[in-house]
Amino acid sequence: MQWQTELPLIAILRGITPEEAADHVGAIIAAGFDAVEIPLNSPDWQQSIPEMVKLYGDKALIGAGTVLQPEQVDQLADMGCKLIVTPNINTRVIQRAVEYGMTVCPGCATATEAFAALEAGAQALKVFPSSAFGPDYIKALKAVLPAEVPVFAVGGVTPENLAQWLNAGCIGAGLGSDLYRAGQPLSRTQEKAHAFVNAYREAVK
Repeated sequence: MQWQTELPLIAILRGITPEEAADHVGAIIAAGFDAVEIPLNSPDWQQSIPEMVKLYGDKALIGAGTVLQPEQVDQLADMGCKLIVTPNINTRVIQRAVEYGMTVCPGCATATEAFAALEAGAQALKVFPSSAFGPDYIKALKAVLPAEVPVFAVGGVTPENLAQWLNAGCIGAGLGSDLYRAGQPLSRTQEKAHAFVNAYREAVK
């Protein structure tokens, strides 16, 4: 299994509105990101996601997070969405997304959940919430997973600690409130996006 983007960092823009989305997603892509997730508990995501697919679908893997139901996957497929991220393991959601040819990165915490996700067809895994488990836990989990499975740390990842998650065996990370908080100015999004890209490049030199 190979992660589909060059930079294995997923921008999680929870709470972003359709009015803000184009500028913030544009800034994040300009900084070097090529995977963006708009969670479905964001305002008017039905407007934001198809617009971002239209504007930036040729430059980045545009997707949805907090996807909980197979019916949502159907909606997202119609919008041209290419990435599905979940907070939990729902094998029906994973299977439906795989049927559409989407990249699926479901949230798991245990080996049991991780293997259930892989059996359902998930191409990547996110360990969530990573900060509650720590790098040593991920290292232990990675020891029993197939070596080629891309694992992302999500929850509590900052530019300052990104390297420790990579050292634990993660390919990259999903970045939420340390990258974007609802309503923050565009300048802050730009600053944080560059900080994460620089931290990643420094860590893998």
